[in-house]
Amino acid sequence: MFHSDVVGSLLRPGYLDRARKQLEAGELGAAAFKQVEDRAVDEAIQLQEEAGLDVLTDGEQRRYAFFGHLVDSLEGFDKFGGWAIPFHDEQGHELVIKRPVVVEKLRWRRGMCAEEFTYVRARTKHPAKVTLLSTQQAAAYYDPRRSSGAYPTRDSYLADLVDLTRREIQELARLGCTYVQIDAPQYGALLDPAMREGYRERGNDVDEMIDRTIELDNAVTDGFDRQGITFGLHICRGNNQSMFYASGGYDPIAERVFRKTRFHRFLLEYDDERAGSFEPLRFVPEDRVVVLGLVTTKKPRLETREELERRIAEAAKVVPLERLALSPQCGFASTWEGNRIPPEIQRQKLAVVAQTARAVWG
Repeated sequence: MFHSDVVGSLLRPGYLDRARKQLEAGELGAAAFKQVEDRAVDEAIQLQEEAGLDVLTDGEQRRYAFFGHLVDSLEGFDKFGGWAIPFHDEQGHELVIKRPVVVEKLRWRRGMCAEEFTYVRARTKHPAKVTLLSTQQAAAYYDPRRSSGAYPTRDSYLADLVDLTRREIQELARLGCTYVQIDAPQYGALLDPAMREGYRERGNDVDEMIDRTIELDNAVTDGFDRQGITFGLHICRGNNQSMFYASGGYDPIAERVFRKTRFHRFLLEYDDERAGSFEPLRFVPEDRVVVLGLVTTKKPRLETREELERRIAEAAKVVPLERLALSPQCGFASTWEGNRIPPEIQRQKLAVVAQTARAVWG
């Protein structure tokens, strides 16, 4: 039972950014770049240990984005050839990120995150977890026009993704990994009223989409709990350079997702009014844990322990306190560029998560 958690990514240090650019320009060899990556991961581990978190990750320092492990480990994707998705903030600023697109039959190149886990395992006594992309999120990387030569249907593509993801989890289990987080922003898209209406206008049944997503998630995790793996589901509303793409409370999906999926921990965004109330948590089964993402990674304002304790107490009116935990609301750098906060504030936010968790749960 981890009462202080972390979602995944941490800000990339400047020297790592420079080294990646040198690698891409042919000015730095792969072996030398690997040493720079190792240094960044070592520092990410130290940062989380010193903050006092119960569980940690490698900070996703080896990925260009939270989904980078999928694109870099499997052959068959055009890295930046997919359709673009807009992100925005409260002030109306907007940016667009180009998604990958599958253009060839997927082929295994290397493990998705086994190296990440084994490196961390060898360098800390703390429990470590890894993050994987949900299959339904990867469904967005299918374009009928560009992908049909490799996969005639989206379902045939998703079937391969389920098999490949299960292959990776099987290897993680063999290596001793006991905590796997599935990142699923697709659920977040189904919270936003405008995005839901857009799906309907294009002829999609939104409830059917939710059920299909749950079916795929359950297919990925099926049976691994018997091998001692705890699965967490992280639902966010987009996280790219302090911007987001969706808003809305968990009400539209809560009953289906919380009751029908087989995840043990739900890592949920609750850092501002876009997330709605804690009321939908009433659907969480009694044997599951809710990780409250009360500390924002998007803005530099530092939350106080007192305000976090008040919000935890509010949530405890819906879910018993012993089944709650605390984390940041998302990663600090879901994309390589990172959110618009300084590293020192990142350190303080991680520390206040751990300090508050100790104060509340001991």
